[in-house]
Amino acid sequence: MIHLATLPGPADFTAWRQAARGLVAAGIPPEAVEWQVAGEAAGLFAEAPAPVSMAPLGVPRAFVEQATVAIRHSDRERFALLYGLLWRLVQGERHLMQMATDPAIIRLSTLVKAVRRDAHKMHAFVRFREVQAEDGPRHVAWFEPDHHIEEAEADFFVRRFASLRWSIVTPRRSVAWDGQALAFGPGGRRADVPPDDAMEPLWRAYYVSIFNPARLKPGAMRAEMPRKYWRNLPEAAEIPRLMAEAPRRVAEMVARGASAPNPRPQDARYLDAHLSAPARVPADMSLFTALDAHPDPERALADLRQDLLSRPDLPDFAARATQPVFGEGAVGAKLLFVGEQPGDEEDIAGRPFVGPAGRLLDRALEQAGVARAETYMTNAVKHFKYTPTGKRRLHQSPDAGDITYYRPFLAREISAVGPRMVVALGASALLAVTGRKLPVLKTRGQVVTGLTGHPVFATVHPSYLLRLPDPALQAEGFSAFVADLRSAHAKA
Repeated sequence: MIHLATLPGPADFTAWRQAARGLVAAGIPPEAVEWQVAGEAAGLFAEAPAPVSMAPLGVPRAFVEQATVAIRHSDRERFALLYGLLWRLVQGERHLMQMATDPAIIRLSTLVKAVRRDAHKMHAFVRFREVQAEDGPRHVAWFEPDHHIEEAEADFFVRRFASLRWSIVTPRRSVAWDGQALAFGPGGRRADVPPDDAMEPLWRAYYVSIFNPARLKPGAMRAEMPRKYWRNLPEAAEIPRLMAEAPRRVAEMVARGASAPNPRPQDARYLDAHLSAPARVPADMSLFTALDAHPDPERALADLRQDLLSRPDLPDFAARATQPVFGEGAVGAKLLFVGEQPGDEEDIAGRPFVGPAGRLLDRALEQAGVARAETYMTNAVKHFKYTPTGKRRLHQSPDAGDITYYRPFLAREISAVGPRMVVALGASALLAVTGRKLPVLKTRGQVVTGLTGHPVFATVHPSYLLRLPDPALQAEGFSAFVADLRSAHAKA
């Protein structure tokens, strides 16, 4: 007689263990058991349910540890394999787990390795996209696991993104975290998850910035990042180009020879570069790692300029600007200042902070005891956005879309310079470097974590001081601004 053992789920180790205990207690050998998951059709010859017993069995810890993982495999014979091993253990083969050449042990090890590899891929290749729900933003990701790992790996993402609300959708199972509790539901479709969001360009820029053509090994890369995951990874769109350009870039690196490393260390926490991250994150969690220091920062900045100059999809207002205005200053600077965008004089000169706001900033830096030559100055938006009115060009504030477009260039710029502290001058700069709409006057003087992992010091833009209505307020505001610069320099 064949005994039917039905489990409530495909990876329910607790239910399997309970059923297996009953079968062993009843003396039912492996060949007399048929395993199935609830909802599956029973075999033709399954005649009776498996007996149930809660009597514990003394088995090696190694078996329990490996069985807990192996049961998540998609192999239909996994339950029978585990019961066969359990049967042999309780029948007297106490050293079975140490017999590395035993076919069943080899098969068990193969299942365990496959499941753990699948879990690693889930950790590495889940990418969240932000969606707006009725009760606020939620971050959603699509993933296609090979095995039944969704529930087992949910805690990993809870630990990583405990303060966010997120969902991971797979073909078989969905996992949702509301900030307090996990919930599991039926699977879904890839179409249920948005294909991209505002952070896609930043992910692509990040991947380009860390790609080392000298270490390109296509076979190893395809093994570690199988093509089945590429359509879910924004950075995968850059891979064919990077591979095609690798020989030329290596030749250029050899021709340039060795270069001195960045003299100033990166002072930021390293977050797993492969982990997904949502568009808006709490202040204590970086969206990205501190980007790896480029072996030739000057070259990295030159490449960045060339990339921006060659872009065919610049915003409309960029065509009206005289030229793009890139950052300038010391590579490895202690302080990197980010403003909103170039103004009229910056647009004409092609240099940042040379207009009225720049001159006021120079004066404040001097009083704060900070040499401008030892800093780096740039803007969140690289072209002058204005409204023409007769012979004048009236400054027009960039919107969130403009800031998002230029954010990848800013992230690469910060990475190449490698500052100890980023100073965000005003709301637009703070949005660009943190990805969040933080009130400047409330955040002023605080240090928060930026999207690149660098610490960010928030203060006002010098143009704010120029707009204050009377000299007394301007003097008071200027003194407070100088104090901010001193504080940022001290904290750096």
